[in-house]
Amino acid sequence: MVKMDMTLLYDALIVLIMLNTIGAFITVFRRPRSIASVFAWMLTLVFFPVFGFILYTFCGRGIDGEAMYRFKDTHRMRIKEINELIKENNKHYHQTVKTVESQLLNNYFNNVEESPLTKGNKVDFYTDGKEKFAALFDDIRAAKDTVNVEYYAFFNDKIGNQFLDVLVEKAKEGVSVRLVFDPWGGKTSIKFFKPLIEAGGKVLPFITSRNLIRKTRLNYHLHRKIVIIDGKIGWTGGFNVGDQYLGESKKFGYWRDTHARIVGTAAFSLQEIFIKDWNASVKKESQMMEYEARFFSIPDPKDAGNVTMQIVADGPDSEEQILRGGFIKMLLGAEKRVWIQTPYLIPDDSMITALVIAVRSGIDVRIMIPCMPDHPFIYRATQHYANYLQKRGMKIYIYNNGFIHAKTLIMDDTISSFGTTNQDIRSYALNFEVSAFAYNQEVNQTLAEIFEEDMKHSVELTREMIRSQSRWLRFKQNFSRLLSPIL
Repeated sequence: MVKMDMTLLYDALIVLIMLNTIGAFITVFRRPRSIASVFAWMLTLVFFPVFGFILYTFCGRGIDGEAMYRFKDTHRMRIKEINELIKENNKHYHQTVKTVESQLLNNYFNNVEESPLTKGNKVDFYTDGKEKFAALFDDIRAAKDTVNVEYYAFFNDKIGNQFLDVLVEKAKEGVSVRLVFDPWGGKTSIKFFKPLIEAGGKVLPFITSRNLIRKTRLNYHLHRKIVIIDGKIGWTGGFNVGDQYLGESKKFGYWRDTHARIVGTAAFSLQEIFIKDWNASVKKESQMMEYEARFFSIPDPKDAGNVTMQIVADGPDSEEQILRGGFIKMLLGAEKRVWIQTPYLIPDDSMITALVIAVRSGIDVRIMIPCMPDHPFIYRATQHYANYLQKRGMKIYIYNNGFIHAKTLIMDDTISSFGTTNQDIRSYALNFEVSAFAYNQEVNQTLAEIFEEDMKHSVELTREMIRSQSRWLRFKQNFSRLLSPIL
């Protein structure tokens, strides 16, 4: 009897395994996805039968068929008018995209994203959280008309409440204040922003946090960090809103990031991105923002700079991975150097190929990563790829003075990128990101000097260091690497 029961149990288990495997195949192949993503989800669904399907339900089904961004005909007309305004303003500046590679990169973004080239911008960088927020708050306090804010993580802590107080103050003065946030970033609900709403401000959670059971967009995050003030001052970069970004976390210590203050018509592109994200997130058409003239204000010529740049947005709603394509174009077009800073190094096959081609061509490829994890699986995958790329000739620097969260890429002497985009599959395909591409030698040199200063606080990864890693650590790295397409 016992033997018969065990046989039935064994047969039932075999049937369940077969059904689970068939279900996994049907589930994964229902929609187009990369081979790496197929493999990672198959691994998860087969080896974690119940948990894997629950995880897939909330994280793997992709953006549904609805239009993320809704445009009225008047909106399309206004965007064309704004782009014409940028072109007219460009005529006042003699700055040009000087190199062939710069022109090709500019053409690429124009063709896939219609990102206008803007001239006469002034760019200032901030690498310390306290200095960044002090300067940002000064700009917001000086606002006369509009303040639009968009952050991935907005924490209910000291700096979060200070930020909220500044916005409440401006709303009470009659300034139009709008804020879009991702509730999953800082684990902050809309209740936190109640004082701002009561003061006349308007607040929305990004659309991907809505209808989680029916829409299941949990795996898609608003990773952008954008502030636009009076339609002419823009802020973007890596800092979120939280005390840890001021270096006040015992776990992380000093927080090294890169954020930029942009004055000029490049801020128009940030404004367009904000309006699109706002209009995607409203529930009623009557709540949509119009592309009003006050959101696009030409700065005073005395505030002009000499930076030519493009602001490029990307997300899972796009048919192409635009930002990844731009990075690959920079890697393959480099003649001298490519220096990268990223907290997460989980490149896909195409990025790995481009990196290897660059270094095999004699390009000085340097990549800087943190010395500690903020997400264990992601960090072990980062270590795996750091080891892999070091063995193929790249210089990998491990930053030891706290946590480095900067997202920059420097190509040769004239092109550079900064913004919210990490060098990982999530940023390429799953997150809503924004990055700036500057065609300017001074910007390039500034970011290079920052990189060189960070090298003083870093140690270069060596073959000996890799060989000294324990078998258990290598197992965790390899296992995390298998899951990297869904991390």
